[in-house]
Order: sequence, then C-alpha cells, then structure tokens
Amino acid sequence: MKTQPNFSIDKFLSFPVISLLLFGFAVRTLAVNDFPPVKSSESDNFIEYKGKIVDKKTGSSLAYAGLTVVGTNISSISNSEGDFSIKISKGISNPKIKVSFIGYKNKLVTLTDLKPDKPRIELEPLAVELPELNVISKDAEVLIRAVLEKRGDNYFNTQTLMTAFYRETIKKSRTYVSLAEAVVEVNKQPYTSFKPDAVKLYKSRKKTDYNKLDTLAFKLQGGPFNSLYLDIMKNPDYIFTDDMIMNYEFTFDYSTHEDNRLIYVLDFKQNPNKKEPMYYGKLYIDAQSLALKSAVFSLNITDKDAAAEMFIKKKPFNARVYPIDAKYRIDYLEKDGKWYYAYSRIELGMKIIWKKKLFNTNYYSTVEMAITDWGKGAENKAFDYKDRLKPSVIISDEVSGFSDPKFWGEFNVIEPEKSIDSAIKKIQKQLEKK
Repeated sequence: MKTQPNFSIDKFLSFPVISLLLFGFAVRTLAVNDFPPVKSSESDNFIEYKGKIVDKKTGSSLAYAGLTVVGTNISSISNSEGDFSIKISKGISNPKIKVSFIGYKNKLVTLTDLKPDKPRIELEPLAVELPELNVISKDAEVLIRAVLEKRGDNYFNTQTLMTAFYRETIKKSRTYVSLAEAVVEVNKQPYTSFKPDAVKLYKSRKKTDYNKLDTLAFKLQGGPFNSLYLDIMKNPDYIFTDDMIMNYEFTFDYSTHEDNRLIYVLDFKQNPNKKEPMYYGKLYIDAQSLALKSAVFSLNITDKDAAAEMFIKKKPFNARVYPIDAKYRIDYLEKDGKWYYAYSRIELGMKIIWKKKLFNTNYYSTVEMAITDWGKGAENKAFDYKDRLKPSVIISDEVSGFSDPKFWGEFNVIEPEKSIDSAIKKIQKQLEKK
C-alpha cells in the first residue's frame, strides 16, 4: 500500500476541480415541465423496464438501490428519487433482477411481472441491531485498517473492461444551465496496482446554456476521472493512508444488514486538533469479508477559504468563490466473492460573491457514474493512446449534440431525476423547433 509520510492538503480528495472563466455570449435558460409517467419500451434488440424502488412499510423512495440482472454482469442503480430503468437483451429469457439496499432484505424480481400501471418494487426493512464485534477488536480504527489490508483479497485483482454511464450537471440556483452525458469504457486496473485506470469516450452528448445576465462560465475539470478517483479502495492515498488515518476519529454506529449479511457502520470525523478541511461521514463494511461496501461522506467546509483552494483552478478577478456544500458517495457490488466499483456521486455547491453587485450567485454541480456492464480480459484490449481521455479533460468541451431522444439505444443509463428529465425534454423541443 502506498503511504504518505507527511500530511498534505493537495493529496486530499478534492474534486471536481472548478474552472470559472469569463465569457460574453447570450444564451437561454431551461424551463421545467411535468415528468411523464413511467413506462417500459421495446426495440429490435432489447426491452427497457422502468420502475421505482420503495420502502414496503412507508412507501418512501429508496435512492441509489442496486440492481443486477441475474446470471449477467449487467447492473444499474435507482436515482435520487428511487426511479430506475434497465435495458435487457431479448436474448435473455424471463429476466430477473436482484434489488439490494443497505438495511433491507434483497428482493428477486421477475421483470415481466412488473405491473405497467404501478411498476413499484417494495423492499422490506430489516431490524436495526447493535454491532456484533466478537470477531474483531472493539477499536474502530483497527477495523478500517483491516479493511485496507484485505483490499487485495476482496476486490478485483485482474484488469477489467467496464462500460459506464457518466453524467454531470450544473445548476444556477434551481435552473439547469449545463447537461453532459456519456457512455465511457474504463480499463479498470487491479486494486493492488499503482497503475491508473484508463478511460475512453464511446458516446456522448451535451447542452450548455448560460444566462445572459451572467458572463460566468462554470466548468468541471476531470470528467469521469472525478468518479474513478472517488474509488477509495483503489486510491486509498487520497483519504485513508496509514498516516492519514491518524487524522481521524473512528467510532462504531449501530450495525445494519443487507439481506442476511451483517454490515458494520463506522462514523468518522477529523480530529479536533486538525484545522485543514477534512472529511466526515459513514463507512459501511461487510462483516463477513471486511470489504468496504459503501461510503457516504462530506467535506468540512468550516474554513471556506481553505476549502475553496481545494476546488478552484481559475476565477474572475472581481469575485470571491467558496464552497457551500461538498458531498460524496461510493458504492461497491460483489460478484463471485470479489467486490468492484459500481457507482459514485459527487454533489458540490459553490457561492460566487461579486464585487459591487447586490446579488450573489449559487451554482450546484452533480457528477455521477454507474458501471452498467463489465468483463475480464482487459489486458488484451488496451486503449490507443490517442483515444484515452486525459485526467484534465473538461467533458463539456469534448462532446456535442443533444437531439435524438433514442440516442443511447441499448446502453443502460442512470434514470434522470424529474428536473433533469424535464430539462432534457425542453432542450429536445428547442432543437426540434429549429
């Protein structure tokens, strides 16, 4: 494992990197329409199933529930409102999906049994239990060190070629001003390798509209690499090296379950004597394998100026910029006893305080990526150097076009939230009028 003898804020997980550049062109804002009813669709090669994951008792939506097609490597995830869509080849007869969510029983669903008028999948919650710590030390820090020590055993140890859907959005206050989506191929390196993951852009689209009253171009640098860097089991040196662990306090929270597997829950926060912006949140650890299953955490932005230095690459001379929110999520799935990166999400809010202006501007960006399929043998499918995306890429500068509603074809995508879906439909209507 790589170590970091001296603490450095530059090595911390600080992404996306923001570029704030001045431009002077007029644009239109995006409107919001009603969200259409959920339904399934069919093409020559695949059937698309849509639905919603909810709590059986309360009916509340379950965000970021995992869905895997039984007998395949095809997977997807529900969005922040519990909605999902998944496309399955017609060659798979009587397809079933396994739906999983921490704190709930797994559910096996035959997709053809979903009711077209009410495509809801109800998960049954499990009782919360106290931590069962008889197999490990009661010292929470010992547990996280054990997780890191076992990552070579628990996670993929061969190169893996993954297909992923990537989306980044930027909102000015409540209005979407930029949407970019892509299908990318990821040459995922073994979890014990220091070799970085490689990314190839396969298919993409974008639409950017900046309000004519603002000459600010808010851009996200790094594209899919932001999502891959969040894979803290592949890149522990960004947050949890041996030395950096000492900067945190770890405590046990109530344990939970996913189906019949016990999940340890660790809370972590920076030590009070550490003044640099660090992280706090929860780690969900599979008790059987000691594999990290999920991490949900935020950046401490109490020191706004120091936090801003972690994100901002360029900014206008007549503005002060600092973060107002920075949230992160990473989820892993298990296949045949090995775990792999499945989904990540970054939510970042930035406030721009203009000199000699009455009103400030808030921007909110979301970056998310989901692995939708994967296969072994990536060592025989190395990307040509000219096809590889650079870690400094600004994805909205690399792609164009946003017109065909069937653009993604049989690729699985993350179901957009209602407001994103409405913005996409508005863009398409504008293009149709032209």
